[in-house]
Amino acid sequence: MTDSADDLLDDGPRSIGVTMLLADSAQVADRKLFILGGGLSLIGPRPQPVALAIRLLVPWDRANIRHEWMIEMLDEDGQPVMVGDRPLQIKGNVVAGRPAGARPGTPLPVPLALNLGALRLPGDKHYAFQLSIDGESRPDWRVSFHTRAEQPTAAPPAS
Repeated sequence: MTDSADDLLDDGPRSIGVTMLLADSAQVADRKLFILGGGLSLIGPRPQPVALAIRLLVPWDRANIRHEWMIEMLDEDGQPVMVGDRPLQIKGNVVAGRPAGARPGTPLPVPLALNLGALRLPGDKHYAFQLSIDGESRPDWRVSFHTRAEQPTAAPPAS
């Protein structure tokens, strides 16, 4: 769910608005988000390249402040997906600047594109990418997806 610009302007304590999509690929160019195959909710079972396309709306009064973000991949039980002995996490930071000519109070969009490469995940499972910003996380800062069940391979014909 995305916070609208009006919601961000009318809130008491202001929060960063988030929109997330799982896609085939994504990129940021000229402060715009370009998405290919956006809205994935079912992948695999073969390894498949995926990307997270994220749009942050930073409130005007939180501009020019460094915001730390982290994305964690969770399994269907809400537990971190492990890679070896470490949880699968991506970390970074953003600083939303106020562009010249922007009307005071306008939320500041920050596009992020995270291309994750080919994910190899077990079939018939549920996963989610959960975002946190400055240590805060919300249920709607999540994108969920399922993996297709693996199909049994056909036996070669008898000769």
